[in-house]
Amino acid sequence: MQTTYESDQLLSEYLLMHYGTEQQLMPWGFGPKEAIGFPVRTVSHFPGGTCQRALDLGCAVGRSSFELSKNADSVTGVDFSANFIAAANHLRTVGSLDYPLRETGHQITTATASLPTGSHPEICQFLQGDAMHLPNNLGRFDRVHAANLICRLTEPEKLLRRLPELVRPGGHLVLATPCTWLDAFTPRDCQPAGDTFDWLISQLTPAFDLQRQCDEPFLIRETARKFQWTVSLVTLWERRAH
Repeated sequence: MQTTYESDQLLSEYLLMHYGTEQQLMPWGFGPKEAIGFPVRTVSHFPGGTCQRALDLGCAVGRSSFELSKNADSVTGVDFSANFIAAANHLRTVGSLDYPLRETGHQITTATASLPTGSHPEICQFLQGDAMHLPNNLGRFDRVHAANLICRLTEPEKLLRRLPELVRPGGHLVLATPCTWLDAFTPRDCQPAGDTFDWLISQLTPAFDLQRQCDEPFLIRETARKFQWTVSLVTLWERRAH
């Protein structure tokens, strides 16, 4: 199922989700427009102020990484998909990227993804990698962001066990997950046995204090008339000093 994230169709859908305008994403006078801007809203859950190092796990095509760059000295984005990372690097170096936008049936138009205003692409780097097997030399970060990632990992607890090493004491972690838990991505015995929020608390509280829990909707536009509307569980954590 990991090859799903290498398809050109999904690349277009994610570029639109990350960089599309309201009119492109929801070209109707009605609909769930509050779900637009998810990669920006998840980053907004970090406390105010600036930081030195930020890490964006499951960065996809990079919007949250560029948002993090507005208040950080350096940002590292990591994603399993080579297609997504190539798109993020193209945006980082060129500043824009044209992509096909499916309207209906075989009707295709062209849209352009552009860097968000105020971002600093020069401090961003994007790496293809596995969130369960991150390099040992990544170091520690002031902010770690992982949106819609853990329920797509085959062994999510591997990442959760690594997080205390990645977040410096006093640093912050934002996790977002729609709690989908499909057997095609995560074997049943590696999924939470009960509620995902309770599972996160049991996994993270030895090293982190929960600061906030809320729900954030997101929207994926497949065509001008077909959409995926999903609600992600978002939690903000602070790394304990001991």
